[in-house]
Amino acid sequence: MIKIVLIGASGFVGSSILNEALDRGYKVKAIVRHPEKITKVHKNLVVKQGDVSFSDTVTEVSKGADAVISAYNPGWKNPDIAVETTRVYRAILEGVRKSGVKRFLVVGGAGSLFISHGIRLMDAGVMPEFILPAVRALADFYLKDLIDEKTIDWVFFSPAGNLEPGLRTGKFRLGKDDLIVNETGESKISVQDYAGAMIDELEKPVHHRERFTIGY
Repeated sequence: MIKIVLIGASGFVGSSILNEALDRGYKVKAIVRHPEKITKVHKNLVVKQGDVSFSDTVTEVSKGADAVISAYNPGWKNPDIAVETTRVYRAILEGVRKSGVKRFLVVGGAGSLFISHGIRLMDAGVMPEFILPAVRALADFYLKDLIDEKTIDWVFFSPAGNLEPGLRTGKFRLGKDDLIVNETGESKISVQDYAGAMIDELEKPVHHRERFTIGY
């Protein structure tokens, strides 16, 4: 049975990944600051309290796992979200590295995807100003930290421009560094389909030390 450590399991994306992994029969150790936020009960689920801003915490809880999936987000209302994104993701990466776990899957952002030659979504003036510091911080973690990581087999999985509640259709397109849009120019994906594709990548790895993306 595949053993997964899931960071951010109580959040919007993390909770969908949790459901998908359990539905497929995986054993999940969910690491959260507030265990009471996870009300799901399942024979293959262990919920542990832990602060992943400390790399030693990540190392300890990850030992023996087959993979670590991170859906960490400091919270969009956190006034220090940009600083926390950078600091905590670096701690998570260090913790995974020290744990000996070789597979690390990161819930990425769409901001660093290209919308035309040389222009990334976050630089196109179409994203709300108030989220840009956090968007850029996550993009920098990918562009400056993950890309230089040679020890761990990591992936940075960017969603479409709009990630929203919906249906698990199983019908979507995957890409690499360019924002995926549909025939009307919209870029969107349901969080359920995103979670399904994340666990697909865990089951049958296709991407290694690179980013990929999804959209309808």
